[in-house]
Amino acid sequence: MLSYQHGYHAGGPADIHKHAALARMLDHMARARRSCTYVETHAGRGLYDLASPEARKTGEAARGIIPALKNPADLPEPYLRALRLTRAVHGPDAYPGSPLIAQLLLRPSDPLHLMELHPQEHAALKKNVHGPGIHVARQDGLVGAMRLLPPRKGDGFLFVDPSYEVKTDYAAAAAFVLEIYRKWQDLRLLLWYPILDAGYHELLVTRLMNAGLPGYDCDQFYFKVETSPRLRGSGLIGINLPDQLKLSHQQSCLIPD
Repeated sequence: MLSYQHGYHAGGPADIHKHAALARMLDHMARARRSCTYVETHAGRGLYDLASPEARKTGEAARGIIPALKNPADLPEPYLRALRLTRAVHGPDAYPGSPLIAQLLLRPSDPLHLMELHPQEHAALKKNVHGPGIHVARQDGLVGAMRLLPPRKGDGFLFVDPSYEVKTDYAAAAAFVLEIYRKWQDLRLLLWYPILDAGYHELLVTRLMNAGLPGYDCDQFYFKVETSPRLRGSGLIGINLPDQLKLSHQQSCLIPD
């Protein structure tokens, strides 16, 4: 299915949860001596307009990043830096998706591999996130990541952020993480999943939690107010994360009530 477009949800509480964690991790990778290859399986368009009809229709940003920025000290510095850099170039209503956050926080020498299957989102991604060392492909991101990883040199970081349009996406995400870990055991990975009324995420979490993956870490945040129909919270799973980047250190209080 290719109906999902993130513009309706950009800047919402789920975005704060995952992008704040991602920004902390990428900032850490950029400070390391070794180069970092960043791979993203479901990249979206990379840049969003919070004043667009899509964003206004759901109002998720109005319950997420817009009130959060009234207390910027509560936001992790790398995430706040990416937000400010984006708005300095694209205007006060701009919001960076994860590909743009990666471009802004990693070093120019760190290659980015961004995959997006939706034709309109892919076209926008090529326009919004480009430059030397940035590779944008229209393909199945899970298949593409298996071909790209492990990197030929340096470290690698994989961000897995499917749309979960169908309930089988949860099982597919779990199977993919286990398969790619068998291929590359030094994998550093961040996986996002939505928490819905139906509880489909429980299969994903249980399967990965019981797999004995190194440095397994999980953080779930439940929204106190309804963000979008059926979405009750946001979940993150990390693999091979250093102690200072444990998801349990995430400041869930940064998401407005």
